[in-house]
Amino acid sequence: MEYRLTFFIFFICTSLYAQLEKGFVYVEDVIPDLDVELRYYTPNNFVGKPIEGYQSNKLILTLQATNALKKIHEALQEQNLCLKVYDGYRPQRAVNHFITWAKDLNDTINKHKFYPNVKKRNLFKEEYIASRSGHSRGSTVDLTIIDGNTGVPLDMGSAYDFFGQESWVNYENITEKQKYNRQLLQTFMLKFGFRNYPKEWWHFTLRGEPFRDTYFDFPVK
Repeated sequence: MEYRLTFFIFFICTSLYAQLEKGFVYVEDVIPDLDVELRYYTPNNFVGKPIEGYQSNKLILTLQATNALKKIHEALQEQNLCLKVYDGYRPQRAVNHFITWAKDLNDTINKHKFYPNVKKRNLFKEEYIASRSGHSRGSTVDLTIIDGNTGVPLDMGSAYDFFGQESWVNYENITEKQKYNRQLLQTFMLKFGFRNYPKEWWHFTLRGEPFRDTYFDFPVK
């Protein structure tokens, strides 16, 4: 009886993990204490509803990106800080959802919060929405730093996914503390092998990512 139960549990776990493409992992299996809040699994995003392809709050990345992230997380913990991740691997169907939403100019439910100074019809032109995303290659993460005691994110001078110059890494019209916090994130991420997208302080891609030309579409679940 005990053998059958063990085999059944193994079968279920194997079936779940088989849904991932080769080379991908559930990050919580490598970094169990990582704070994960996948915004596209929730309505708290610029679309205002959960995004297609996000079926759970499970962070998925390539093994290489995960191992690098683990080093960053551990280094930050030495300073009583931690990482908080808002997005990792993103299915192509989610990107397609963004595209469909962007074409509906009447749907502006969260404009005041995420893109108050950008006309929705200009989201493609100004490269806030694109037909492909590095996230779909599995080695790109959106994240911030949080206080290790309180779990409160450090003040970065703009909200995650805010469309505007305020989110540019080198934006000057923020406080010295906010600039320091941004630079702190930059320093740790670059030190351990990630490169930043200059127009989004939260966006980093692993250098030498293993799937540079492949955009995956398996769901996050």
